Amino acid sequence: MSESASDWLEHYPVTLFTIVMGTAGLTLALRAGEVALGIGASASLAAHVLSVSLFLAIAVGYGAKILRRPAAVRAEWDHPVKLAFFPAISIGLLLLATATLPWAPVLAEAMWLAGAAGQGVLTVAVVSGWISARAFLHGHLSPAWFIPAVGNVIVPIAGAQLGYIELSWFFLSVGLVFWVVLLTLVMNRLVFHDPLPGRLQPTLVILIAPPAVGFLSWVALTGGIDHFARILLNTAYFFALVVAVQLPRILRLPFALSFWALSFPVAALTIASLRYGAATGSEAHRLIGLALLAILTVILIALLLRTYRAISSGAVFQPE
Repeated sequence: MSESASDWLEHYPVTLFTIVMGTAGLTLALRAGEVALGIGASASLAAHVLSVSLFLAIAVGYGAKILRRPAAVRAEWDHPVKLAFFPAISIGLLLLATATLPWAPVLAEAMWLAGAAGQGVLTVAVVSGWISARAFLHGHLSPAWFIPAVGNVIVPIAGAQLGYIELSWFFLSVGLVFWVVLLTLVMNRLVFHDPLPGRLQPTLVILIAPPAVGFLSWVALTGGIDHFARILLNTAYFFALVVAVQLPRILRLPFALSFWALSFPVAALTIASLRYGAATGSEAHRLIGLALLAILTVILIALLLRTYRAISSGAVFQPE
């Protein structure tokens, strides 16, 4: 391998998998919007093909890094911030499995089993890393820490449909408990310590995701809208309002891959709103969901264009 190719792999970031989380989230949101509008699934199918293609392309690149630059992968794993992004790999696969379920159930089940196993292993590994002998500082903590453990709440969305009920309850339980724990830590960090560095400011949007996805998983497992489901959805709306106040400042920051944090949480809230509207007949929630879907589409188009420019210029594959 040439020296330039070697350098390129050296700085191939695991955070690229957050792109798949965003595009797969768009796929599921578009499908929910198509159902709400009573139209065909052409848009969600196109987004699905794009998501699968991106996952395969990114996985091939990172697989090459694992094989040829294992020390660089280890350095990312040992990094106090980048460590939290490794489960984006399994979460991306779980989201793709959920999107694939209506088209190819057998393939989707295989993808879901691989994603759930990977998520379980990575959750244990990351949490073990958090409580190991090495010390973490308050400055290392950000909403991105929700990804490893709280990301478990994604598992039941497809798991319940596939019939893995007890396993889905396990992942949902772990995710919700860690949401409470990490939300406390993150809010303490945001209120009482230095502001997040500029590159991590977009991760504030991740605050929306746990209650929104938790709502979807809770409804999938319980089969209906109850009081706790309403608490989760309205908590997601509150965090969306908090983030909306911060968004003008965040959007003025230079582009970084962390801006993909804007995508999946908005997708989750879009789907949750549409799901609530369909289940309760609430036209207000249906309209909120469709408005969020329009915003999400604009966000994804902008992110894909900005990411393409950043990759083309080599800005993504640089030491940090």
